[in-house]
Amino acid sequence: MRIAVIQLGYGDDESMPERVERVTSLVRHVADDHRPNLVVLPELWGPTGFDYRRWEGLAEPLDGPWVTAMTALAADARITLHAGSFIERLPEPGPDGHTLANTSVLVTAKGGRTAYRKIHRFGFGSGEPKLLEAGTDVVTTQIPSGAGESIAVGMSTCYDLRFPELYRQQLDAGSELYVVPAAWPAARVAHWSLLGRARAVEDQAFVVQCNTAGTHAATEMGGHSQIVAPTGEVLAEAGADEEVLVVDIDPALVTSTREGFPVLADRRL
Repeated sequence: MRIAVIQLGYGDDESMPERVERVTSLVRHVADDHRPNLVVLPELWGPTGFDYRRWEGLAEPLDGPWVTAMTALAADARITLHAGSFIERLPEPGPDGHTLANTSVLVTAKGGRTAYRKIHRFGFGSGEPKLLEAGTDVVTTQIPSGAGESIAVGMSTCYDLRFPELYRQQLDAGSELYVVPAAWPAARVAHWSLLGRARAVEDQAFVVQCNTAGTHAATEMGGHSQIVAPTGEVLAEAGADEEVLVVDIDPALVTSTREGFPVLADRRL
């Protein structure tokens, strides 16, 4: 199975329509050049992760133009596309009274669509908690892995990575690969790298982390996207700037790792 991680870099001078056009072209080039099964984009790469003031004006429903464009892109490029996340305008206010959510979307070449609303909102009472509804559903899905096979994917977003309980629930739902789009700042990028390896080792699963590069809303982003094997080995790691990682993985490594070192069978909680 071939995975391409597109670590986008951008700043405040690029509008969302300009970035969507640029990213669409980039995904097509990556698909043509590398023929990946799965392409992954970062969290909130359209409305940006830290410019909260723009979110209300850039919010769209789940069936809006952004998701429609990403669905068409996956079909045209003949890939499964984890399109990162966008600001979703909810059909009605949630329990906290908000009408927005940070929603990740994964679409297959045949038009299948899975959405995940970010459960853990970053901001300690401001930012995401002040503006967004929290998701409530643990989301896993099957995607093609090549040669007629599939792999079980657990979906999470950025700050979720700090909460291992979520990944245990995805593990119990059958997940073999975790996909984590993010807008993780440079100030804590060492945590980003460490936590990704921890999730891989403790759940004996592949972890695919796609972060953002550049600076927006006066926040320097951390980059350092990575793909981690179930053994904890880092198969590829990006630097601090815009970069594309392409890695071939063997999904059978999940089974052999779990059978060769059956630590998960000793869980008591």
